[in-house]
Amino acid sequence: MTAQVAEILHYDSERLALCSTPLGLYLANNELIFQTRDVPTSCWRGYVGEWEIENNKLYLLAIYDSEEQEKIEVSDFFLGSPKRVFAHWVTGRLRCRQGELIKYFHGGFGGIYQFDLFLEMKRGTLQSSFMVDNGLSTEPKEQH
Repeated sequence: MTAQVAEILHYDSERLALCSTPLGLYLANNELIFQTRDVPTSCWRGYVGEWEIENNKLYLLAIYDSEEQEKIEVSDFFLGSPKRVFAHWVTGRLRCRQGELIKYFHGGFGGIYQFDLFLEMKRGTLQSSFMVDNGLSTEPKEQH
C-alpha cells in the first residue's frame, strides 16, 4: 500500500498535516461517495480535506480533488452551506504529525514523525490535546 497524503489542518496559527480523515465518517454515515475520475494510489479516499479549529470548533473549509488538486467549495458539496461547515459529526481522536520523519513506511500516512499532536474531539468541539514525543519518550505531554 502506498503512503497516503495527509489532510490539512489550521490550528494555533500553524498549518499541520492531519493524519485522520474526519470527512470519511460523514460520508459513511450519509451513504455518500466522493467520486473522482482517477484515484491516485497516494490518496485512495479520492479527496483531501482542509480544516481549521477556531474557538475550539472544527470546521471543514474546502475539499480538494486528489487528481487535479482543484478546490471544491464546501457550499458545492454541502448544499446551502456557508463557506465552511461545522464538523458536528467528529467525535474521537485526531492526529497531526509534526517535526522530522523518524521512520518511513510505505502505508498509512507514511511513517513515524518526531511528534504526534493528538486532539480529542466531541461533536466537533475540541476537548483536550496532548503531544507525544516519538523520538525520545512515549510519555504524553499535556497541551490543553
